[in-house]
Amino acid sequence: MQFIETRGNDGVKPSKVNFSEAILSPSASFGGIYVPESLPTFDTEFLTSHLNAHYKDLALAVLQGFDIDIDESTLKEALSRYDAFDDPSNPVPLSKIEDDCFVSELYHGPTRAFKDMALQPFGYILSKEAQKRGENYLIMAATSGDTGPATLETFKNQPNIKVACLYPDGGTSDVQRLQMVTEEAENLKVIGVHGNFDDTQNTLKALLASDEFKEELAKRNIKLSAANSVNFGRIIFQTIYHIHSYLELVRAGEIKIGEKVYLVVPSGNFGNALGGYYAKEAGLPVEKILIASNVNNILTDWIEKGEYDLTTRELIKTESPAMDILKSSNIERVLFHKFGVERTKELMDDLNFKNRFTMTNEEREAIQADFSATYSTDNECEDVIANYAKKGYIMDPHTATCIKSYEQDTPKELKTIIYSTAEWTKFSPTVARALGQSEITTDTEAIEWIKNNTNVTSPKMIDELFSKKIKHTVVVEKEGIEEEMLKFL
Repeated sequence: MQFIETRGNDGVKPSKVNFSEAILSPSASFGGIYVPESLPTFDTEFLTSHLNAHYKDLALAVLQGFDIDIDESTLKEALSRYDAFDDPSNPVPLSKIEDDCFVSELYHGPTRAFKDMALQPFGYILSKEAQKRGENYLIMAATSGDTGPATLETFKNQPNIKVACLYPDGGTSDVQRLQMVTEEAENLKVIGVHGNFDDTQNTLKALLASDEFKEELAKRNIKLSAANSVNFGRIIFQTIYHIHSYLELVRAGEIKIGEKVYLVVPSGNFGNALGGYYAKEAGLPVEKILIASNVNNILTDWIEKGEYDLTTRELIKTESPAMDILKSSNIERVLFHKFGVERTKELMDDLNFKNRFTMTNEEREAIQADFSATYSTDNECEDVIANYAKKGYIMDPHTATCIKSYEQDTPKELKTIIYSTAEWTKFSPTVARALGQSEITTDTEAIEWIKNNTNVTSPKMIDELFSKKIKHTVVVEKEGIEEEMLKFL
């Protein structure tokens, strides 16, 4: 399968590339990104034939459906990274929290967040491709809290790879920050930035598109890539678990193959939701994808009003920081799939140069055919956490945003799958506060209190974080990011 550019071709870059080229060099013409030229078919016949498939076997079948230019042995080695998850036989368990509502727990990997589902195998594949070509790569990652730890974990000590990870100083949880700044591998550099996630992501995208920066890297015999979901290598793996979760419902006897479901996705950069959208377009029986946001609810405006307006907004720090994002990279891929290259370039140029775009009524309705959106305040999320804790289920604040969507945006009597993107341990002070312990402010105290007063435990990799030595202390203004990267190299 070939991959094409969302904003058209500039006459310099090739108009079509293979998967390996798209993941190694994810920046397309005019600042666009790559999308598959067509989608595979994951219809009822595919679902029936993989009903009893192990997650790794299902993943291999999905990847082969995309017909990517990665040999099967490399794919199998990459997928073996799931063997290090809590339960190798089922890395993505499904928990029932209501008669018609189920939580797909995506956080059972090494950094306790859903980014492991994509970055563990993706990192292996990218490293192998670099080694096969005899090339050296700088992998850049901008994080709102979860991409960073997962990127560092998958690439540490990998040959031919160096990683520069940018995070907003003060804009992540303590656990997320410690997961990054305590990494010891010599091929990793973690840089705090005075600013928010959009500042780090905008810098990353600018550097990916910068010929001058690439020339500086070329002097060091280094090429440039990215681990954010601008890279389709992330998205392809985020399609798999939507199919798996559907099959889990079938295996549990909750639905029959062909019955539609609702998917509820807590979303900031829209990659997780995009994976669900591609699965739906490929044939997965999905009624609608419900987007759950916090008060940085620009996605709600985009879906419900048809406008994407940054001119009157400033980022608000919330208790669900991984969703504290105003510029969502992956809506571009949805726009392309719906409206084609010319309109996508027009809308994205408006967003980049005018900080806003407005869709037509027909375009808004086309988006609403697949998506609806709701947002929750921090107080609403704390109430949700407290309510489900009484029922014996502990969730993090990002997962909590989904409950409002489940309660308000599911008019048909269909089963609902909620995607839990992080373990409670990464946001334990918020969870403790929701459970009435507002005087607890540190992660260590919160984790201990929650373990002693609920039915959950904390994993070893989280408990060990607090005694690790901090290795990365650099915090810079966003204008100093490039210089800091070059010093690292």
